Amino acid sequence: MYIVVGLGNPGKKYENTKHNVGFITLDFLAEKNDIKINKIKHKALVGEGTVSGQKVLLVKPQTYMNLSGNSVREVMEYYKVEPEQLIVIYDDVDLPMGRLRIRKKGSAGTHNGMKSIIYDLQEEGFPRVRIGIGKERKMSLAGYVLGGFAKEERILMENAVERAAKAIECMLEKGIDTAMGEYNIKPSAEGKAKEDE
Repeated sequence: MYIVVGLGNPGKKYENTKHNVGFITLDFLAEKNDIKINKIKHKALVGEGTVSGQKVLLVKPQTYMNLSGNSVREVMEYYKVEPEQLIVIYDDVDLPMGRLRIRKKGSAGTHNGMKSIIYDLQEEGFPRVRIGIGKERKMSLAGYVLGGFAKEERILMENAVERAAKAIECMLEKGIDTAMGEYNIKPSAEGKAKEDE
C-alpha cells in the first residue's frame, strides 16, 4: 500500500489558495481514479482505492499546515508502511509557478508542513512532488502563499495539477526514477517539454 498525502489547510477560507495546491492535486487524482476522500481518520480526511494498479490511501491532514506531521505519523504507524511508500504533494515557493519537481528524499526547505512531517517521522527519505508557486511578490510570504491565483496563474496551476497527478500515477506504475525522468522538465513557452538544466 502507498500513502499519498496532499498538504493544505482545511476550511473554505483556504480552499483555492496557493498553499493548498497539495489538497487540490489530491482531489484531482481522487476524482480521476474514482476515489472518494470522505472518511475522517488519523486527524485527516482519507480515501482508499487503487491508482495505477496499486492500493493507495489518499490523505488530506486536517490539522492545519504547521502540524501536518501529527496526522502523517499516525497514518504511517497505523498502516506500518516504509518511508518509500509515502508520497507527499505540496506547494513550493522556491520553484517557478507551475513547475514540478519530484524528489526521492531531502530537506523541508522553507515549507512548514514538510518541516512538521520530517520532525514527526524523524525521517526525510520519502518521495515528494513539489509544485512551484513562486514568482516575484510584493507582500509577505504568508500573505502570498495564502492568497488566490490570478487568471494567468490559474491556467498554469491547472496544468501543473494535472501533470502532478499523472506523475504520481507514473511513480506508482513505473517507479520514481521513470517519473523523475518524465516530469522534472521545464515546460517551454510553446507547451513542448525541454530538458531541465
